[in-house]
Amino acid sequence: MPVDIRCKVCGKRPHELAEYISAAQAHEMTPDEYVRREEGTFNWATGYFYCTPCYVEIGMPLGKA
Repeated sequence: MPVDIRCKVCGKRPHELAEYISAAQAHEMTPDEYVRREEGTFNWATGYFYCTPCYVEIGMPLGKA
C-alpha cells in the first residue's frame, strides 16, 4: 500500500510545495518521487519528511522525520 507522503510539521504534501514541484520538474520526476529519492529527512517507514521552512523552524534536527 502506498505511503501518504507529507511534512511531519505542517502536513503539506510534496505537490503543494513549490520547492519540490520545481525540483521534481528539473529531474523529470513527480514531487513525491523527488522527496522519496532526494529528501534527506524523508522517513520510509512513516512517509513523513520536513519541508524546508518547517525544518528550519524546528531547529534543523539531524535524522529522519
